[in-house]
Amino acid sequence: MQGRYGWMMVAMLFIAGAVSFLDRAALSVVAPLILRDLDLTASSLGVIFSAFFIGYSALCFLGGIAADRYGPRRVLLYAMVFWSLFCGLTAATTTFASLLVVRVLFGMAEGPFLSNANKLIGNWIPVSRQAMAISIAQSGTTLGGAIAGPIVGALALAYGWRVSFVVIAGAGFVWVIGWQLLGRSAPTDSSKVAEPETHDRPPIAEEGTPGTLVSYLREPAVLAIGFAFFGFGYLLYFFLSWFPSYLTMERHLSIKDMSVVSTIPWLMGFIGYLLGGAASDYVLKVTGRAVYARKIVLVVCLLAAAVCVAIAGYADSVWSAAALMGTSILFLYMSANSYWALILNMIPKEKVGAVGGYVHMFGNFAGIAAPTVTGYIVQKTGVFNSAFALAGGVALLGSVCIAVFVQGQPPREGVPMQERAA
Repeated sequence: MQGRYGWMMVAMLFIAGAVSFLDRAALSVVAPLILRDLDLTASSLGVIFSAFFIGYSALCFLGGIAADRYGPRRVLLYAMVFWSLFCGLTAATTTFASLLVVRVLFGMAEGPFLSNANKLIGNWIPVSRQAMAISIAQSGTTLGGAIAGPIVGALALAYGWRVSFVVIAGAGFVWVIGWQLLGRSAPTDSSKVAEPETHDRPPIAEEGTPGTLVSYLREPAVLAIGFAFFGFGYLLYFFLSWFPSYLTMERHLSIKDMSVVSTIPWLMGFIGYLLGGAASDYVLKVTGRAVYARKIVLVVCLLAAAVCVAIAGYADSVWSAAALMGTSILFLYMSANSYWALILNMIPKEKVGAVGGYVHMFGNFAGIAAPTVTGYIVQKTGVFNSAFALAGGVALLGSVCIAVFVQGQPPREGVPMQERAA
């Protein structure tokens, strides 16, 4: 019964992820309308995109610490309440300054989400299924990104861009009611869910000798995961913030056509999330080495994503650009579960929230950098080619960091393969 309840928690996280990216992607979809309505330049719009991640990054680490201290149920409840509120308040902004403030506060409210979701999965789901659980829970974000274009685009064209933010904020408040009724931080009897720790966890500190939080944060492997997450985030937030505008500004699509074309990469990302989780857990089953399984999937997929996005900037048609970007997002999201699964497999449970929030903070520094840097590149050059190439280069460096600094442990002596991979 508790096993089924744990997967219901995963389903609730899936819905929350969809709402979070529906809220977050809305600004990108209506950016051309806001650009004209508020009289913004490309560089000032880039600053607005980055403002979200200033607040988001600030609360990633603190949200993870709160997960360890207060439990993910309570933190997720408050996070959804506040991010839905500030999403709705976007409709009330009339100047660059007011939009900037709302986006920072909106980002702060969303910051704790993924570290708390990871903590919740670690509490409810066995090690052998954690990568798949993470993929299912977080694949909701790609669904939210995919439906943002048609939904927000249709609402904005029919009723104005302000109404679209009010409507989608309501979805968050509906989720809050469901979470208040059903959400739980962990099973009452964790022994009914937990499985024996026969995998290579935790390699950073031996069982029974937990280190301080600072000692984990300084580990080269943790810092490498953080930088790789930065590479993941740079590519993702370049796409999230600027790909819709690229389609309208450089490829000259209408808002209506852009809202359709921009869904293609998101749908590929949804598939990638599920494929990545299945691949990671399969490699774990075959090898019995959790860290190795997460590492190999991350390195291969992040590298493939980097190559595809760099080529996409030089595509000769809008459809080839969308196809290459979709392939890049497919591989990018195939790697997405691995950052979080590595933390679950390397770090003692009582520090998972804080270390996860720390790594997530690194990843979202890219959310500050990518939109602003891209805005300045576009304003100075008038084209997007260099911005695509830069996104690919940063992701490539992240893949190299994981390959070099994250070292999996060998299978334990005397433990049958099927027991190690249970």
